[in-house]
Amino acid sequence: MIVLEFKLGGAAAQYAALDEAIRTTQFIRNKCVRKWMDERGVKPYDLNKYCAILAKEYDFAGKLNSQAQQAAAERASAAVLRFYQNCRAKKLGTKGYPQFQRDCRSVEYKQTGWTLDAARTRLTLTDGFKAGTFRLRGTRDLLVGHAPINWSWSNCHPRPVNKRHRAGSSRDGPLRINST
Repeated sequence: MIVLEFKLGGAAAQYAALDEAIRTTQFIRNKCVRKWMDERGVKPYDLNKYCAILAKEYDFAGKLNSQAQQAAAERASAAVLRFYQNCRAKKLGTKGYPQFQRDCRSVEYKQTGWTLDAARTRLTLTDGFKAGTFRLRGTRDLLVGHAPINWSWSNCHPRPVNKRHRAGSSRDGPLRINST
């Protein structure tokens, strides 16, 4: 899997909308962990179904793209499954009981919720938060190393197929996008 990382260029209102999407992702993951703690016998599929219930119950959760909601539930179920695997393996020490996430810094858009322009320089997020179009800042020759002066994608390699985008911020502040 090839990961391309870019900085996102946009206005303050766009960054605020993306931060709200990140907080919504954290909310959905934490609600899924809480459901697992409160109810006995909750399976990963049940957590995925719970996303639809949360989207109807909370307006801000309904704004997030459905596949981004599913990705948040998958992160919660991965934490639960990792805990059970550690228990079955009789791992010494702590088993990694799933905790509530306090500092979520990313939202993952899979197949839908985003569009990339033909020049691959702008990313548009199309979910209910209306973050809009971001400029991708960074090198786009990560796949081929150093590019000649008259280089273009069509001359060297076919364009890679981007399956998902994870938009998030790092501790130092700038928002970044990881494309895989």
